[in-house]
Amino acid sequence: MTDLRADAARNRARVLDVARRRVDDGDLALPMNALAAEAGVGVGTAYRHFRDRTGLLAALARPRVDVLLDDARAAAATDDAVAGLGALLHAVLRAQRDDPAVAELLRTGAGDDGHVADVLRALGDVAEHVLDRAKAQGVRADLHADDLRRLLCGVDHAARLGPDPAADAARYVDMLLPGLRGA
Repeated sequence: MTDLRADAARNRARVLDVARRRVDDGDLALPMNALAAEAGVGVGTAYRHFRDRTGLLAALARPRVDVLLDDARAAAATDDAVAGLGALLHAVLRAQRDDPAVAELLRTGAGDDGHVADVLRALGDVAEHVLDRAKAQGVRADLHADDLRRLLCGVDHAARLGPDPAADAARYVDMLLPGLRGA
């Protein structure tokens, strides 16, 4: 992103603040007209900073996807590949729980945001590496990254039904891991 004039930077920050509050309250629709009005800027200003909803989500999620990639790389460096797979699953669930914008981007992609798209691509590569290493240490050979994505969606959904989603998600991943071992 290029350097912005002070007023443009303030306007961008106002739109991001409103969008962050909405996302944190569970609203992922992020209609630009409503965001602009709530932020006290014109809708053209909002669109000038964020081409579309996905661009806005990517801007919100940027710091958290960077942390997620670091967590994934740490999981990949673990000597015990199965423990590394568990660490990766825990990290992804934590990122999704902590920031619904991250969950949405993991599901849909980063759109035109080059940085976030690069991070998500790198995250996919690291996840494949972690999975390949885990398979070499006894995880089911027929397990694919897309299977993990779907399983994590189920774990996330199930955990949100209980009174303590963070603890339940961690417990469910710990229950899931033995089932990923080869039969």
